[in-house]
This record gives sequence, C-alpha cells and structure tokens, in this order.
Amino acid sequence: MALLTQWPSNRLPLDRAKREHALKAVNEAFASAIANLQVDLGLEELFEKIYVPIACWVYEQHQPGTPLVVGINGAQGSGKARLFNLLEVVLSEAFGLRVANLSIDDIYLTRAEREKLADTVHPMLATRGVPGTHDVELGLRLLQQLKQAQLGDVVRIPMFDKSTDERMPEESWQEFVGPVDVIVFDGWCIGAAPEPEARLSPPINDLEIEEDSDGSWRRYVNEQLAGSYQTLFDEVDLLICLQVPNMQAVYNWRAAQEVKLSERAALLYEDRTPSDPLRIMGSEEIRRFIAHYERLTRWMIEDIPRRADLTLELNDNHKIAAINIRG
Repeated sequence: MALLTQWPSNRLPLDRAKREHALKAVNEAFASAIANLQVDLGLEELFEKIYVPIACWVYEQHQPGTPLVVGINGAQGSGKARLFNLLEVVLSEAFGLRVANLSIDDIYLTRAEREKLADTVHPMLATRGVPGTHDVELGLRLLQQLKQAQLGDVVRIPMFDKSTDERMPEESWQEFVGPVDVIVFDGWCIGAAPEPEARLSPPINDLEIEEDSDGSWRRYVNEQLAGSYQTLFDEVDLLICLQVPNMQAVYNWRAAQEVKLSERAALLYEDRTPSDPLRIMGSEEIRRFIAHYERLTRWMIEDIPRRADLTLELNDNHKIAAINIRG
C-alpha cells in the first residue's frame, strides 16, 4: 500500500519513544485481525505515518482530569467511523485513555418529529440530515453527561437505525460507564458555520429548483445552523476535517454504504412485514437524498479547512492525499 502523504516531519507530536510505544501498542491490537486477513495491507506503515501521529497529536492536547471533545467533520462515506475506531484503539491501548463516541446521527429527530416538521415548516424536513432535523438539546445534554461522568455513572447514548429511518428502542442504546478522557463527536456537519446570505438565493441543484423554489427550506436550515447548532459545536475543543474531493465521490461512497446497510438489515430484519418495509435506497433515491446535503457540503468543502485544527484531504479513491495542521 503506497502512501500518498504522511504526517509532516516538522510537526511530529510527543517524543519518539512515546510514538514508538503507541505504534507497538496499535500493531499488537491489530495483530490478530491482520493474521486472519492473511494479506499484507501495509497497515503498519499506515499507522506509523498517519494514524498514530494523529492519535498522539490528540493525546498531546488532552489535559488530565478534563475531558477533551474531538469533533470529526466529514461528508457521507468519508470515513468518520473508521477514524474514530483507530483513534480509540491508539488512545486506549497506548495511553490508557477512556474514549467515548457520540455521533450526530445518534440525535436525529424521530420519524414522527420530522414528519411534524414537514407538515408545519417544509415537506423536505421529513428527510433526515440537515440542521433542523436533530435534537440539539439532547446532544448538549449527552455531552455534558459524558464530561461529568464519575466512577459508576452510566450514560445511555441513543442509536439511530438508517435502514428503518428511525431511532432505535431504548433497550438497544449504547452505554458508557464511568469517567471519560476523550469524547469523539462525529458527524457530516460538525463544526459547520452558516452560509453567507448571498449564497442562499440561487438554487444549487434540481431538488432545490423543484421542491424549494422560494428558498424557504434552505433558509430555515441555515437559521437552525446559525442558532442552537453553534452552541452544540462550541463544545468541540479540536476539529478534524475529512475533506472530500467532490460531490460525485460523496455519492459513490454513500452508495457503497447503502449496499452494506442493505446486507446488514437483511440479517437483522428478515421477518419485517411488508406494511413497514426497510428504507433501503436505490441509486436514484440516493441521488435525491444526497441532494439535501449538497448545499452545505459544498460550503463546508470551501470553509471548514480554513478553520479546522487538522484537515485530512481525501482523493477520489478514498485515500488521504494531504495532511494540513492549522497553526
């Protein structure tokens, strides 16, 4: 696996001994998985040159006794969950930190709540994803609970099932027990700023032309983003951006996710009744779905890298092509 880039040598975090300790810990953690794959994926070089330095950089910012909130911004399919998993392994295995994860997907409004918005505000708000379709107060409450958790405390984190387009029953929610050192808060619009007013007038795609001709949906979304979402994003101490190359890549990667979602859902819901079908999307449905995200995604591609603490530029093949550290 040939790497296209690596962590800048003049900005290496911690000292060499600590980085080598972290690399050894993560290689040991993944040893059995690599052996089971029975193929050399070049993971050791990937860890050494990219992911271990990222985790060491995060560790360097952590102050003992004060939970650090790391935001991961990235469009659909950009690899947010994978980055969290790798950060969790390095931070926990190498440095003994307790790492919790909260996704903005976890705080989607229920289908009934979105349908109410569709009836009272705009029909396009029935589709999950854009600012205005999340329970921001729930997100703030969960972050505070995680920050304040003490030994024995249990924080219950909602889960959203995209195959049913609905929040899962409470008995299925994740639980995090005890104090936390690092909270990874990921989501496609984490850290996004509202669009300038002048950008809102012209529609950006066919969906906006046909279903938001007066611009009321996009202005409502922007108002929500400018309001309570900024309070939520202010909780982020470090912002990492997975910068996508273009909208076609977003569509391709989201389509690949839908295939995996379909395979998973087929196993979980094999007895589901025809009256309540799974909400698995075909290619045209995915294009329409992504169109809801396009406006803000294009704005974030332009704006977020100027403000993110760390930007990982992705190419069309989903590889990290450049690493930019702010400051």
